[in-house]
Order: sequence, then C-alpha cells, then structure tokens
Amino acid sequence: MSSDAEWYLNSLKYNKPGSIPHDFATAVEDGCPFDCGLCPEHQQHTCVGLIEITTRCNLACPTCFANAGPGYDLSVAQVEAMLDRFIETEGQPEVLQISGGEPTIHPQLLDILAAAKKRDIRHLVLNTNGLRLAQDPDFVRELSVYRPFIYLQFDGVSAQTYENLRGQDLCGIKKMALDHVAEAGLHAGLVATIVRGVNENEIGEILRYGLEHPSVLGVCYQPVTFAGRCLNHHDPLHRVTLPQVLHDLENQTEGLFMVKDFRPVPCPHPTCSASTYAYVDDKQVMPLTRLLDVDDYLDFVTNRVLVDASAVIKPVLEALWSMAAVMGSEKTTNNLTCVACNLNLNLPSSVESLVEHFFSVHVHGFMDAHNFDLKRLMKCCIHQLLPDGRAVPFCAYNTLGYREQVRQEQEALVGR
Repeated sequence: MSSDAEWYLNSLKYNKPGSIPHDFATAVEDGCPFDCGLCPEHQQHTCVGLIEITTRCNLACPTCFANAGPGYDLSVAQVEAMLDRFIETEGQPEVLQISGGEPTIHPQLLDILAAAKKRDIRHLVLNTNGLRLAQDPDFVRELSVYRPFIYLQFDGVSAQTYENLRGQDLCGIKKMALDHVAEAGLHAGLVATIVRGVNENEIGEILRYGLEHPSVLGVCYQPVTFAGRCLNHHDPLHRVTLPQVLHDLENQTEGLFMVKDFRPVPCPHPTCSASTYAYVDDKQVMPLTRLLDVDDYLDFVTNRVLVDASAVIKPVLEALWSMAAVMGSEKTTNNLTCVACNLNLNLPSSVESLVEHFFSVHVHGFMDAHNFDLKRLMKCCIHQLLPDGRAVPFCAYNTLGYREQVRQEQEALVGR
C-alpha cells in the first residue's frame, strides 16, 4: 500500500468533499465496486474523461495493463455519442484524454479531435507511445491544428529500460518524437512507468531530460499497474510505491525536488497522487511550495484566517492541485501566473514565454488487485467513458473485468 507510513497517514487530511455528476448511469444493486457506471454511491464527478478510441497498438509492451495489440477501432459516431454523454453528465467537461491502444494509428483520429473541439471540451490530451510522432512529422503538424497536450510514454533514458518495459530500444524514437512536437509548437508531458529493479534508478534522469527539452512542461511518474500483460513479467509484491518515487526523486536530483515539495491531490482520494509545480528561470528551478505554504490556503487542511491575498490565492491553488489541471492550458498557466505574481517573481511579458517558465511533477499510483481500496475507488475522478454511456473509474476498469466485458461487446458488434 505504501512504503512510508508517515506520508500515507499525513495525506489523509487532504481528503476534499467531492462533487457529484449531473447524472448517474447505473443504480446501486450489488454494491461497490460492481455497479460502476457511475452509480449513486460514487463520491466524485469526472475530472478527467478517458476514451480508448482503439484497442489496437503498434507495440506489444510487456507492461501493458490494457493488453493492447490486434483489436478494433471505435467509429467517429460512437465517439461523438460518448462525447455528448460526457457533456450531459459534466456540463462543460474539463479534460478529455484520447487513448488506446495507440490512438495515433486510428485512421480517423483527426476527425475525433475535431469532434471534441466542436463540443468545446476545454483541454484535450493525447496519450501516445510516440512512434508515429517520431516517424511522421507531417502528422504532428496536422495534430497541431487541434492543440492537444501530448502525454508521451517516456520510461527512461537507457536502451535497457525500453527493452525490458517495451520490448525494444525506443530511446531515439522518444527523443525524435519530442523534437517533432517542439517543431510543431505543441507541448508535452513525460509519462514514466516505474518498475522496481528496472528503472527506478532513472527517476532523476527523466526529470532532468524533461527540464532541458523545450516542448516538455512536466513529468508524471506512474508506478506500474499489475494488470494485463504486466502480470506475466513482474512480481506484484515487488513494487514501487508513490512515496518511494518521491524519496528517489529527492535523492537522485540532490534535492532539486524534495519530498516536502509535494502535496497530495485532494479531488481523488489523497493517497492516489501527489503534485508540485516549479518556476523555471535561467536554469534555476524553484518549487512554488518553498515560496508559499500551500497548506495555509487550502480549507480542507486548515481553518486559519489569512491576509487578503488568500481570497485570490486559495481558489487558484485548489485548481492547481486538481486532476483537471493541464500544463500548457490557458487556465493552468493563468493560475500559475497568479501565484508567481503574488510571490513577486520576475515574469516575462508574453504568454508563450510564461508557459515555458512553469514545470509540473506528478506521481499517480493506480490500483490493481493487490492494493485495491474501495475508499479510493469511490473517490476516483479519472473515468473510462464507454460506448454504452457508462463512466467507470479507471482502476476498476482495469482490475475488475469491465475492460474484458466491453471488449467482448465491441468485438461482437464488429463481428456482425
């Protein structure tokens, strides 16, 4: 569950009351976690909606929790119906992640992005392994029309790491993909799957690479989820935990980022994830939590009466420590700028320069059968959107048979 009891227990005080969605898709019959849809027992709306537009993939990663490979694509009409249902349950959705499989091999990906833009979904995120982005710069330029944030699988900087986790050396591919993203004027976040005995010694190097690349605005570390193909290759009791990533990051960066710089994210269950932000200027990296006591401004932590600045800073910090915060988006950049201005940091004048002066670091520990916690599940705000109108918490989808159920249903439709 955790390698640091103090971190685990301290994080519980960050639990923030949830907001229910506008509509539920299922009733309470068998009890949590068997009625997902969402059902009325669920305690949080959808901060991040995720659509797997394809189950096909151009890799066969040993760590794939989705067991992606040969499969099927959703039609544009199916995705449009799912988007309309997302709007029905959320009003104006904050974040949509387009995922897979590998979404860049879907033949109508651009049409799907256009459909999401047409519905005024605020932030589009494209999850990708980067193969097509590296091999097809013209495609990246086409993507830039829709301004998705590129959520790039990036597990390390060594050939051995990729051979262990992805089945082949992808170092050059990842770097080329990021170069093409930068050339197209897009921004990216590095998403690292961390596996004990494989790449936990590269946590610091991943961060430094992200800080140095012009397209990268943050890093997200995800301790491996023991589901899908991963169960065939790794021992689920031999795992990296969320606080271990934080401690390794501090040690491997010589304190560039420290455990005390991070705070749990309160909109899911607070033991799920931790985040921090830094202001970057002339190669100097300053975590904002060293300049500002974030806890003083979050009313679900303290009840202090503060100076007038709290009226401005408090809602901004609550928006930043949220799963709906997307680096590079106008809203998140404005919120970070507000904090920096209140701290009297020397900010550039142009919006483009402002975006590149902020950097996020996030750690998210998804659940599997070996560390499953119903309290965490009932507070989940990352939901898999399904063709039948349901929204299933991500960890339940990967662990409790929902994924297999949907795949069987969709394959039967394709077969007809």
